[in-house]
Amino acid sequence: MTSAHQEHNLVLIRWLTFLMFTMFAMTTDAVGVIIPEIIKEFDLNLTQASAFHYAPMIAIAFSGIAFGFLADRIGRKYTILIGLGLFAVSCFLFALGSYFEFFVGLLLISGCAIGIFKTGALALIGDISTSSQEHTRTMNTVEGFFGVGAIIGPAIVAYLLAAKVSWIYLYVFAGFVCLALILIAARVNYPKHKPASVQEKIDVKRTLKMIGNPYAAGFSGAIALYVATEVAIYVWMPTFLKDYSGNAVWFATYALTIFFVLRAGGRFLGAWILTKFRWTSVMALFSSCIFLCFLGSMLGGVNYAVYLLPLSGLFMSMIYPTLNSKGISCFNKSEHGTVAGVILFFTAVAAALGPLLMGAVGDLFGHVKYGFYLATGFAGLLCIAMIFNWIKNPADKHLAQLESSQYGGH
Repeated sequence: MTSAHQEHNLVLIRWLTFLMFTMFAMTTDAVGVIIPEIIKEFDLNLTQASAFHYAPMIAIAFSGIAFGFLADRIGRKYTILIGLGLFAVSCFLFALGSYFEFFVGLLLISGCAIGIFKTGALALIGDISTSSQEHTRTMNTVEGFFGVGAIIGPAIVAYLLAAKVSWIYLYVFAGFVCLALILIAARVNYPKHKPASVQEKIDVKRTLKMIGNPYAAGFSGAIALYVATEVAIYVWMPTFLKDYSGNAVWFATYALTIFFVLRAGGRFLGAWILTKFRWTSVMALFSSCIFLCFLGSMLGGVNYAVYLLPLSGLFMSMIYPTLNSKGISCFNKSEHGTVAGVILFFTAVAAALGPLLMGAVGDLFGHVKYGFYLATGFAGLLCIAMIFNWIKNPADKHLAQLESSQYGGH
């Protein structure tokens, strides 16, 4: 393969990864706009309707543990194709449904599909990266495209509803996008994957064993705290701000959109920031800003929250992709699919349980703001963890050793 051909192929691989993250974000992050519609359409209560959020998250968590090893066992290409194919089928089947339970079943299937192709894509990022620093910058860019998808999805649903067209066609549209990605994924020449030692069996037991690894557990725990904090915004912030009647009603109306835009823009900016500053100091600073945004919102009430909670999106932007990248980089490339599955499991569990606990606390004390007290606690714990990581940097030597062995000392 010529140098020009290799470069062209590398560009295709990157764009394939970017577009995969954009596509599934269009569906997962549009749920907040869809839920009010299904409540009216199927006469549901809040607990029943929330299955549209919890079902795919639980399925992603299961898939990360059960199928994360596939990227290491059968290779990145076939793992991505299997996941994309399953996702496309589930999306197109939405057009045939008319029952709530049927749609929830499809969301479970699509969640499993996301878990499969996402772990394949995350492992692929390691294959095309020439250093752990490049890996982290690429991860921030990838999650930036996820942020773009989180803006596009709700916008499509809003347009469909304004045109008196069913929200179901968001999934049909995503299905066609997925077909295009399948064609790209099938034609791309993937980097040669070096499987793990033949003495080591690549299966679910290997994945479960990895959970006990201190680096996998540490980064997964930090990511879970972050996700529980972030999901509080896009699940419960609209409810928290609905009674706002101050001078910034317009800001309150578009608070969630502002949050998503800041989160997406910050991730693209993050790829540049990480070339200028150490990742540990950036994580400590940004997590501290997130905590202050939440703390200020709780102390100042809704009049402060209307500004501070959307602003937190800018500081949240780099946390997840950077921690995800460093957690994966603590392992050999032959294990990247498996560890990506482990981290994805904790990500999805936190995304499912965080809002559920917030809702339970809010119901117990009679207002959603009490749920945000809990989220502020999550943000505080994340801040403490990132300050500890900045001071002690426990993964530094391990990352340096793998940098030398995996990337040739770049």
